[in-house]
Amino acid sequence: MLLRLLRNGTITSSRRSITRNWFVRTFASHDGCPRLPIIIKRQHEPTLALSCKFSQFPVLRCRSDVLAYEKACDETLDSLAEYFEELIDRSAHLKDADVTYGDGVLTVKFGDPYGTYVINRQTPNQQIWLSSPFSGPKRYDYLGGQWVYRHDGITLHELLDQEVQRIVKYTVDFRRCQHSRPTSR
Repeated sequence: MLLRLLRNGTITSSRRSITRNWFVRTFASHDGCPRLPIIIKRQHEPTLALSCKFSQFPVLRCRSDVLAYEKACDETLDSLAEYFEELIDRSAHLKDADVTYGDGVLTVKFGDPYGTYVINRQTPNQQIWLSSPFSGPKRYDYLGGQWVYRHDGITLHELLDQEVQRIVKYTVDFRRCQHSRPTSR
């Protein structure tokens, strides 16, 4: 029902208006749980931005946000894949190392004793997820033109600078990759 309403760009059933631009709509969940109140903002685009006070439920964003995320994500992963290839080619001691990238998943296998990095996009959350053999799993949000881990404020590229230079045994600069620096306004 929600998708049909969003495709039409209108909601015809009852709703309670909060302000001129915001209203509350209640949708029943598919498993019979209590109805969930959702705050809906009218926008100039045909798509609606929805938010929910329950964090476990997905947040639907307008189409332009999703497209911007996908573009930034693809550019980031492409540039990281190219740079990892360069680093491995320059490192004679990493004979078994391999870089693969496809379907939004970048896998960098450095071999023993270094381990494997997996960097992948998470479109529903609009994040990039990193699995590192040194620092473990992290989830990066796209903030101000760069991918930031909200718990410590360190960017994806800064973390890779710190960790990968220990593996390749020379100074690396992931800041040369796309979306590694804050955008100027």
